[in-house]
Amino acid sequence: MKTAIILNRDQMGEGDRALGQKALATCLRKLVTFGDTLEAILLYNSGVKLAAKDSFVAVELRQLHDNGVEILACTTCVEHFGLTGNLLVDKSSSMDEIVSVMRKAEKVITL
Repeated sequence: MKTAIILNRDQMGEGDRALGQKALATCLRKLVTFGDTLEAILLYNSGVKLAAKDSFVAVELRQLHDNGVEILACTTCVEHFGLTGNLLVDKSSSMDEIVSVMRKAEKVITL
């Protein structure tokens, strides 16, 4: 089953920020073991900060990308947070592209 994961903030869950970031980093490390079922990670709003080269999950996202997982960061959000030219991936994506991936996925999970 092809799965897309939405990350729309720079932590997992609500409450303590440090705990939320620690939980997210652990979760992304575990996602590496999904194999070919994880198709894409879709980033928008403050979630695009995760795709920055100096992000606390840069290693995990790079590993997922190297394993064939698409990392799609919303261009409008990237520009809003001043991250243009500072992403792990070569380009940001339009919302049309992000929505298209969501529509094609058999399962969409928001973390």
